[in-house]
Amino acid sequence: MVEREGEGWRLAWDGDRRPFSVLIGGEGWAVELTAPEAEALRGAVAELVAQHAALVDELMAEEAISLELEREPWWVEIEGDRTGWGLRVMLMPSPGQRAFEGGWPHPAAQAFSQALQLLHGQP
Repeated sequence: MVEREGEGWRLAWDGDRRPFSVLIGGEGWAVELTAPEAEALRGAVAELVAQHAALVDELMAEEAISLELEREPWWVEIEGDRTGWGLRVMLMPSPGQRAFEGGWPHPAAQAFSQALQLLHGQP
């Protein structure tokens, strides 16, 4: 079992739990994900973080930025400026399946996204 948490965020992974082996959470909320959902979220968040990093030197100090990515089953958004950002996510599965929306403010968003990348390659 892997558990990580900080102020305003939580991430846990237990490969023995099926089908919901990953738990993500923010201030006052948490939801369980399947391993494929968690892996898809990890990839989407990594892509947006990389896009932000590529643009940060082009932003003026007072300039805001919002980046969105829709990759089934996720919609993910980073919103902030050159020094930090918040993260919002929505799970939008096929009809009849569960859905949810959550988010993390700056700086919890950066800490959560870094911890989420550690799930890559977990058995």
